Amino acid sequence: MRSNRAALRAGVSMAATLPMIAGALALGIPAAYAADGPARDTLAGTKPAWATAKADKGSTSDSAQVSARVYLAGRNATGLAAYAKAVSDPSSPAYGKYLSAQQAQARFGATKAQVAAVKAWLTAAGLKVTGTTRHYVSVSGDVAAAEKAFGTQLHNYAKGSRTYRAPSKTASAPASLDGAVLTVTGLDNAPHKASSKDQLPPPDAVFKNSGPFSSYYGSNIASTLPDAYGTKIPYAVQGYTGKQLRAAYGAGSYTGQGVRIAITDAYASPTIAYDAATYAKAHGDAAWKTGQLTQVLPKNYTKTEECGAAGWYGEETLDVEAVHAVAPAASVTYVGASSCYDDDLLDSLGKIVDNHLADIVSNSWGDIEANQTPDLAAAYDQVFQFGAVEGIGFYFSSGDNGDEVANTGTKQVDTPANSAWVTAVGGTSLAVGKGDKYLWETGWGTEKALLSDDGKSWTGFPGAFTSGAGGGTSKTVAEPYYQKGVVPNALATANSATGNRVVPDISAIADPNTGFKVGQTQTFPDGSQQYSEYRIGGTSLAAPVIAAVQALAQEARGGKAIGFANPSIYSKYGSRVYHDVTDNPTGSGLAVARVDFANSYDASEGLLTSVRSLGKDSSLSAVKGYDDVTGVGTPASGYVESYRRR
Repeated sequence: MRSNRAALRAGVSMAATLPMIAGALALGIPAAYAADGPARDTLAGTKPAWATAKADKGSTSDSAQVSARVYLAGRNATGLAAYAKAVSDPSSPAYGKYLSAQQAQARFGATKAQVAAVKAWLTAAGLKVTGTTRHYVSVSGDVAAAEKAFGTQLHNYAKGSRTYRAPSKTASAPASLDGAVLTVTGLDNAPHKASSKDQLPPPDAVFKNSGPFSSYYGSNIASTLPDAYGTKIPYAVQGYTGKQLRAAYGAGSYTGQGVRIAITDAYASPTIAYDAATYAKAHGDAAWKTGQLTQVLPKNYTKTEECGAAGWYGEETLDVEAVHAVAPAASVTYVGASSCYDDDLLDSLGKIVDNHLADIVSNSWGDIEANQTPDLAAAYDQVFQFGAVEGIGFYFSSGDNGDEVANTGTKQVDTPANSAWVTAVGGTSLAVGKGDKYLWETGWGTEKALLSDDGKSWTGFPGAFTSGAGGGTSKTVAEPYYQKGVVPNALATANSATGNRVVPDISAIADPNTGFKVGQTQTFPDGSQQYSEYRIGGTSLAAPVIAAVQALAQEARGGKAIGFANPSIYSKYGSRVYHDVTDNPTGSGLAVARVDFANSYDASEGLLTSVRSLGKDSSLSAVKGYDDVTGVGTPASGYVESYRRR
């Protein structure tokens, strides 16, 4: 899976859709089998679903090169999951009894003997060990050595118009390793062509919003434009500020003092320090203190063209500025991945866990569930479980394409937000009124219609679906215990009678039409690079906002880490600490008028006027109680205080 969710600017994702790496998810876990010679244990999910007999083009050349990672299961994988659950559950005697990173490794990590045995097995097969971490052993070698090591043949397979290498049967490891191997990645190469010497490109072309605007919801009515839903509608807000968001979500006097937040994305904006400082000064946020914003970056960047590296600069900028706007005293560590591929993103997450760089981790990226395989899911879950036992909580945006039908043709959720070990953050349209008063929220879902040529009507009103908060029922992840009794049975059992994970868990502002103002250095038409500001949205905004609110809650708790928050979030369900978000909070249809530059930066090529309807999220609906657009709802004025230790 390659992951890239750029934040929404003009109401659609600004990052190019990336091709699959691993194909559709192979359902089920094969049983261990006995091969010729010593017994072997299968490594589930290592044969991609697209590697079918019909697509088989024959054996891969024995001399072709393979680079792979063998992920380590550790000394007690079952115990790790059990302890991660116990320390995260408010009803458990072990709640909050976190381990240090060193203690977690000593108790659950791979032993020296396991690592030595894995390396001996790989080298005996003819592979070269190229690196060893707490989580994996990386190797390289030719196809013949890889086939010997992993008990499978590597063939070439047609996938779309291209041909890629993949195992012809599920890979395996010697049973004598006694379960030391979690999985292996890299045996398929769809697509892994990149250079480790790539350099980061300059910032993306400038994007700016046109006016007119509202300064708060409803402050500027579009009186000369046609009605929508039987009334005049307001112009879209210019972009909410931290002051408005803090008021909406009940920040009170809390600032996140003493709390550490990490942010992961791919690559790194070369102007982030300047942009964040300039933005904070312009909007009345607290000035960044020396050492408050730090970056942990890789030595080299790869796959910059495939991943659209410059598009990630805006993502990092949004995440950093949104976190600081809502939790201005929290320390922020940006951990950049060397590419948007799973192995590199896992490395970033692993750095946070191995060094306990933060207690709260915001992640505004993901991919569709069909692109994830069980081997990768296991590798991610292991990192999340290690985080949980250390008191680290991971927050993932739920997606920006609603039920994904318009985007992929198939109703599905996003990943890693589908993991039972992370907090999936959905999205809303937020109305903040005069005096920073919270008015209402709807589930984020947008339908767009353009102004007619004569200016007297909206063409095809309410128009087509453009974007919305991701959500729905997983097809691969079982229903976690903390969702039982809260998530409606109809949602939980939508794909299986036994029940599955439903996304999201909680939500916050995401609609780019009621979005957040961001400041970023961008490339202008004359080639110059200048700081400018624009309104932005997406669940890429919701995730850092919730991460920042959790920092406020941790401060209210006396600094004690909240850790994996889902059990606590669901334990508060139905109380006044949440805004129960619905799609129709006012009893009638809601919409805003929006004016955009046709060329994205000035009026020289004309303006585009449209109406954007709110609360229209594909087949998903925000209703009373838990729903698959907003989860349990959004933080209300009592949410932060509910964590205060008494």
